[in-house]
Amino acid sequence: MKSTLLISVALLCLELLAGCGATRPDKYYQLSLPGDRGPANDPTAYPVTLIIGPILSPQLYQDQQIVYSSQAQAMGAYQYHRWAEPPAEMIGDVLLRELLVSGRYRSVISLNSRARGDYLLRGRLYDFREVDGSPLIARVAFAFELRDSKTDTIVWKQYYSHDEPVNGKDVTAVVAAMNRNVLSGLSEITGGLAQYFAGQEPPAASAR
Repeated sequence: MKSTLLISVALLCLELLAGCGATRPDKYYQLSLPGDRGPANDPTAYPVTLIIGPILSPQLYQDQQIVYSSQAQAMGAYQYHRWAEPPAEMIGDVLLRELLVSGRYRSVISLNSRARGDYLLRGRLYDFREVDGSPLIARVAFAFELRDSKTDTIVWKQYYSHDEPVNGKDVTAVVAAMNRNVLSGLSEITGGLAQYFAGQEPPAASAR
């Protein structure tokens, strides 16, 4: 009886040890800009200071897990595949870098800065997920609005939504498609923003 009990305990211990050894490490992914680019020196830059505000998002995207769904909208999240930061924060970082390197504005700073700005740019993330199907797609949707600090009114807004085909079946391919989609969307946002300012008279310089 004791021998049988000892064997059972030994087998249980081996199973627990095997389970611990089989734990998969988390893999982290991030959005990135292509290549190394320094700030452009544009003598015709718009004489405005942009403040980059927060990008709001649903609770689902406030975690770092990569979200997937079926065409029927049933959603889940990968257990071992995560973004390096919550999606809205990554998009905000990429947007800030894109506006800085564009050289189109006198100054571009984050909302955490104490400096005052002429305009506040803020956004909302609606979709940021893999959608199963044929083909597999990376779905991104977000919107941005520009508020005039002097008049406290929204003077410009733009919405972006696109399904980017995934060139592969693994999570790495999904991340690459998501990155392409975000860069394409932010290119439209920054282009629309520049078009707005191109049609405006230069505002009075903000107090410093």
